[in-house]
Amino acid sequence: MKIGKRRSLAVLSGVAMLGAIGAVAVTAATVGTASAATNCGYLFDDFNYSSSSDSLLTGHGWVPRTYSGGPGVPGATWSANSISFPTSGGQKVMQLTASTDGTSGGTNQAELYSSQKRYFEGTYASRVRFTDAPVSGNDGDHINETFFTISPLNGDLDPTYSELDISEYLPNGGWGETGPINYQTTWYTYRNEPWFADNVHSEQRQSFDGWHDLVVTVANGHVIYYIDGVQMGDHSGKFYPRQTMTINWNLWFIDTAAHSGGMSTYIQQVDWVLHAKNQVLTPAQAAAQAAAYRSSGSSFVDTVDASGPCVTPTGSPTPSASPSKSPSASPSPSTSTPPATNCNAAPEWSISAVYTTGQTVKHEKSKYGDPNGPASGQGKHLWRAKWWTQGSEPGWTANWEDLGKC
Repeated sequence: MKIGKRRSLAVLSGVAMLGAIGAVAVTAATVGTASAATNCGYLFDDFNYSSSSDSLLTGHGWVPRTYSGGPGVPGATWSANSISFPTSGGQKVMQLTASTDGTSGGTNQAELYSSQKRYFEGTYASRVRFTDAPVSGNDGDHINETFFTISPLNGDLDPTYSELDISEYLPNGGWGETGPINYQTTWYTYRNEPWFADNVHSEQRQSFDGWHDLVVTVANGHVIYYIDGVQMGDHSGKFYPRQTMTINWNLWFIDTAAHSGGMSTYIQQVDWVLHAKNQVLTPAQAAAQAAAYRSSGSSFVDTVDASGPCVTPTGSPTPSASPSKSPSASPSPSTSTPPATNCNAAPEWSISAVYTTGQTVKHEKSKYGDPNGPASGQGKHLWRAKWWTQGSEPGWTANWEDLGKC
């Protein structure tokens, strides 16, 4: 989450107390070999780097944040030195470190983000360690521990803005909360001044101290969030993302109002990250795929841009708390469509227009999921809206049915 304030207009699936949530057992055999399951493209990284200045880190598309600005304490420092790669449980992990002495000048925050804005539909998963107490200094600060995807905001109330806060964990509260709380928030848009937020969120008021598998599936008009295999939220409608995003983790202070004493230092750790492009994986399948890559000796895999013709989600999200143990290792690519008719009568697709079920448009999809970027070279197609949609580009979202080439 890259903005400094938070106010939700809607709440779904609020969970007051779920009790201690344990990790769902997974079996690597349910996925098959890592090399075989690349039909739609995968990103996997287990963060086997020496430091934030390791050339492999940036070579693999990750950027330690160093620029100033929100979210968090105004005037705080974002430093590459706040990203490190210690060993935990026999594996290298990515560690974010944030510290504060209660002043703006004495506050340091941390973020790692992907340099390429190319992630859209499919499955996102990351094994993350949240912490309830600082590693040094007094406890009680309003610290925010996160995993999220995000696009740029192209002006106030941008209708194509997309952000998925897969988890924002506040162990000491904040934003009016006094105890531990975790949020999953799906954004439509916002405006900074005067503040206005249009989003929907789910919440869990409990401790999440320790390691957790955070998963979200983005497909068929639904954004479904899981923690350790248990569904936490299902967000849909206009909140469904409308453009490609980056992958991010950050650790920052909401404010310094609750600080006491001298310097307090907090950490968050990340074991691995996985993105399955245009594929709906259960949390068990995502964890097993990550395990398969590790067992094969692959610490980094990126076939997102070099993948085959799979362009639409190959499964349907299942709102079940008990993930299936029988995944398909080889999703089928989408089939071709016959030439379209009535293209002349259809208007050109507009990024700002609202479309309802059954309306048709003609449009050549973009090459990378950015309507303002280069075209795909596939020519204009006729598209029919499956449901209410605005700002969702035909060819890159499940909101549109391809009726064929014009």
